[in-house]
Amino acid sequence: MGILLLLWPVGKGGEEKKAAQPTVAAGFNLAETERKLSEALSRVDGAGEVSVVLTVSGTSRQVIAQDDRTTLREGSSERAAETVVVSKGSGTQEPVLLEQLYPEYQGALVVCTGGENPGVCLKLVEAVSALTGLGADKISICRGK
Repeated sequence: MGILLLLWPVGKGGEEKKAAQPTVAAGFNLAETERKLSEALSRVDGAGEVSVVLTVSGTSRQVIAQDDRTTLREGSSERAAETVVVSKGSGTQEPVLLEQLYPEYQGALVVCTGGENPGVCLKLVEAVSALTGLGADKISICRGK
């Protein structure tokens, strides 16, 4: 039985499942985030057509692993930093990513046809706050045409 299991073929099906698993987001796309948020908020009862504008501070950046070395020579020291890389096979190397930093949200403007209704405004503020981490004082809801 054990020999039979060892000889059992492993097809590409297992590899495809691994490739289909979600991975860490490759980057931050403000326009795509605004589009998704607008789409989700337009489903709130009474909101109607929704448009969202988000403001952010800074830009996306990556923190790459570095190997720091200090060399002491006759009363002076010399410091060198070298990027840590990992081999991916076929002779390709990639730097080791320690952290992916994204911009922080500063404010949000939501324009919607149901913006005059206080109940709708409250629901929208709560939704935007939950999705962005912004406080209610940083979210503005306006009635649109």
